[in-house]
Amino acid sequence: MAATDVDDDQLLKSFLAEVSEAERDNEVLRILGCFKLNPFEHLKLSFDSSADEVKKQYRKLSLLVHPDKCKHPQAQEAFSALAKAQQLLLDPQERGYILDQVTAAKEELRAKRKKELKKDSASKIKSQVDEGKYEEQYERSEEFQKQLIIKVREILTDKEWRRRKMQMRISEEEGRLKKDEEETKEMWKRKREHEEKWEETRDQRVSSWRDFMKTGKKSRKGEIKPPKLKTEDPNKSYVQRPVKRA
Repeated sequence: MAATDVDDDQLLKSFLAEVSEAERDNEVLRILGCFKLNPFEHLKLSFDSSADEVKKQYRKLSLLVHPDKCKHPQAQEAFSALAKAQQLLLDPQERGYILDQVTAAKEELRAKRKKELKKDSASKIKSQVDEGKYEEQYERSEEFQKQLIIKVREILTDKEWRRRKMQMRISEEEGRLKKDEEETKEMWKRKREHEEKWEETRDQRVSSWRDFMKTGKKSRKGEIKPPKLKTEDPNKSYVQRPVKRA
């Protein structure tokens, strides 16, 4: 281990030994009160902090609110929030996404600043004379950094809201497709059951048809048949009755 690392560890231990319980509790409350979508806020870091700075700051703050050291009832929650913040900032994809929103926020603030300078001739002239240094100094100012944090919150909130709405629509569509699939399966199931029953009664239907062909259609029980015609002349369609002569 390098000498500088040993010195840092000694300083950190000395610092933590001097921290009071009240300070630990305040740090827990600060972490839990941070904007949840911005891990830089959880670690109290600027947007241009390096990966090494992220690791170093995480170690310092995590020891400060560690449940074994801090008696606050929400210490574990704060500790977990710091761990998640470090994970996001050390992940290239997640870090890149957040920094993209920071860039978008800066562009919006710069456009707003440009409109304001048009109304302020003195500031406009100064900006032109300094060849951009005036604006660079302004962006390093505390005022600009506060505006940047607020604007980043707005953009991240809007992005997250859109993401959740899209996820909700995807879930609804997946639910609809699943329902359609279940209904289709049920329809084919009923069709197979019908075909199976039809096949099971095949022999019975064939036997009934053969009996019908042999004996003809049977009369229904209690059915009255019409009387047969009795006639001497086969060409007559009426019944020939005998006539009594006097």
